[in-house]
Amino acid sequence: MEQKMQQSGPLTREQLKTPRAAAIAGILFSVLLAATLVLLHISAPAIPPKMQEWSAASEGTVVLALNLVPFAGIAFLWFIGVMRDRLGAYEDRFFATVFFGSGILFLAMFFAATAVAGALILVLNAAPKLMIESGAYAFGRAITAQIMNVFAIKMAGVFMVSTATLAMRTQVLPRWITLPGYALAALLLLSSRFADWLPLVFPLWVLILSTYILIENLRGTKPGAAA
Repeated sequence: MEQKMQQSGPLTREQLKTPRAAAIAGILFSVLLAATLVLLHISAPAIPPKMQEWSAASEGTVVLALNLVPFAGIAFLWFIGVMRDRLGAYEDRFFATVFFGSGILFLAMFFAATAVAGALILVLNAAPKLMIESGAYAFGRAITAQIMNVFAIKMAGVFMVSTATLAMRTQVLPRWITLPGYALAALLLLSSRFADWLPLVFPLWVLILSTYILIENLRGTKPGAAA
């Protein structure tokens, strides 16, 4: 009996840690992704009036945004891992596969898009005239836009749908979070033309979801419990 009580103590603490870890990782990911998207949007207009002047004036901001991406990716992977651990035995295999696969695909395409953007900055600084006159700069920006604004955003929508479905089936989240998740995901999936601020829908929803999990976990924690 005493051995069971000793085992239940650490298990209870681990159960309390898991949702809190998911919430913190989700919040970090949301903040970093939103900051990256905003910085890139204000520093890299769709049609810069003068390519060389834009590069010189905005390079620092763009580099800062690109350097945030790996940390956002780490937080997102951590969020996926602890969410799956939180669901545990209640995890639906079908939706769990879609959840995991869409999250990895989103992250891979997001990394690919930012890698292309970073390469464009490096080459543009080294040979600006050649890049612009050859059309390589415009081509690179088109590739970046296609990867991020079409494919990565669609995978973000699939991730939102699968997350909302798993949350509803396991009752981890209330309907006032999951139902708007479906609506926002449909907006990402069905939008035929990319809107400038549309990608912010994804980190905003993850932020709301993560904040709710963190608040609920703190409410259920006894004073002095292990963090």
